[in-house]
Amino acid sequence: MTSKVIVQDDSATAKVNPWIALSALCIGFFLVTMDTTIVNIAIPQMLVTLHTDLNQITWVNSVYLLTYSVPLLLAGRLGDQWGRKPVFLTGMAVFTLASLWCGLSASVEMLIVARAVQGIGAALMTPQTMAFISTLFPAERRGAALGIWGAVAALASIVGPLFGGVLVGTVGWQWIFLINVPIGILGLVMTVRLVPGALPRHKRGTDLLGTLLSGLGIFLLVFGLQNGQHYRWGTVTGPVTISGMLVAGVVLIGVFVIWQRYNRGEPLIPLALFRGFNFSVATVIAGSVGFSLTGFYLPLSLFMQSVQQVSPGMAGLILVPMAIAGGIAGPMAGRLSDKISGKWVVVVGFLIYALGILITVLVTTPQTSPWTLALVLIIIGIGTGTAFAPLANVAMNGIPGQMLGAASGTYNAVRQVASVVGIAAVSVLLQGWLPDSIRAQTPELAAKLPAEYREEFLRRAGQLGGEATEFGGAPGLGTQPGGVVSDALAALYHQALTDAIHASLLLLTAAVLVGAVAALVLRGRSAAAR
Repeated sequence: MTSKVIVQDDSATAKVNPWIALSALCIGFFLVTMDTTIVNIAIPQMLVTLHTDLNQITWVNSVYLLTYSVPLLLAGRLGDQWGRKPVFLTGMAVFTLASLWCGLSASVEMLIVARAVQGIGAALMTPQTMAFISTLFPAERRGAALGIWGAVAALASIVGPLFGGVLVGTVGWQWIFLINVPIGILGLVMTVRLVPGALPRHKRGTDLLGTLLSGLGIFLLVFGLQNGQHYRWGTVTGPVTISGMLVAGVVLIGVFVIWQRYNRGEPLIPLALFRGFNFSVATVIAGSVGFSLTGFYLPLSLFMQSVQQVSPGMAGLILVPMAIAGGIAGPMAGRLSDKISGKWVVVVGFLIYALGILITVLVTTPQTSPWTLALVLIIIGIGTGTAFAPLANVAMNGIPGQMLGAASGTYNAVRQVASVVGIAAVSVLLQGWLPDSIRAQTPELAAKLPAEYREEFLRRAGQLGGEATEFGGAPGLGTQPGGVVSDALAALYHQALTDAIHASLLLLTAAVLVGAVAALVLRGRSAAAR
């Protein structure tokens, strides 16, 4: 089958200001990213007002990530086929209407369904933003544009908890969704008026088998990784097990790749993309970014709220310097990657990121000031901002226009699935490390107590080690401080949780260093070659 390229004749395209068009696209990308983090802070209030349990309420987040991840490959290809502007507008309209539905939901079941629809809208938007930037901006200015795009992602992921805390504490959890409606309408109007629609469209047939294989494979992988902990990595229902789902997911993805190789029509992912060495390597590195950055927020939140016991609103404020640092570093790094080889900017960014995590391990103790942590997080913000934007530029550089959507969909799908893997890995490590750390530290702390308190302390510490599988606080200690034993148990739990958090951060550091090593093999280009 031969692709047919259709280019509309529209003089407005030639006159468009790409920076203004970028601002419209960033509104949609900001909402998509913010809604991956804004819900967590509203969960306690949702539990009460929706009269539900923790198992159901976790699906409010899980289903969004699921329906966001699964269609990304198809969404990228749809942009190539039908035009990026109409697909982006459709996604933003679906996302905005689903946000209204979320805010008006009177039951947890209705909210879960609405979040599923919202995730589909997010999936339609995300690949178009990255592909649009590669089309709107010439190569010598693309790095700066992708720097802003990356900074928006970093800012949105941190603004989510901060903004969510304010809304939940003042007008209620419904407004973490309802606030999207006026912003989404603004984004729709700006996109219609400011984003060109005269970009090439490549009419093709849809790869139905590839869509089915990839969608089902990603669904099984994401579901298994997200919910493995809940099902204790065992049986889901009847003969269906988590391990079986994960194996089936890997097999289906393998079959999908083989089908893409032998599909004589128009494959969902043209394997010619991976003939570009830098795209292949950058996509792997994007997985490292997704794994480490998304995985970082869980131990960080646990340290702030369970060990330092700061409020959700204060936890959001502590993240503000990190967001600002990333927001400044991203555009600067992107602009720098337009002048020198983006490879070295990415490597430096990863090394700064790894250094920031290691310093976090060194300075975090139960006695650490929250503002000391805020200062350290600035280093991480600089590192992630420096690495993320040039990486996207390196990945998309040289991709043919008719495959930009497929490339963007692939890049973002890998990053999104790696994010799920990162969260699952960190959760498993924390749950395994915490009770072991409690048991290891109990004898030493018991020896420091007066003899009359030791027996009770050892008994309750044993219970604490058995119960320490949830991270909302020290199990069984209650909310009131009181007595030598209770204070000692609280100190034991906080130190053990800190040790578990340190272990998870070292895992993330290893993932970042893998990304740095991979970045070293990227093929750089001199400024003259550009």
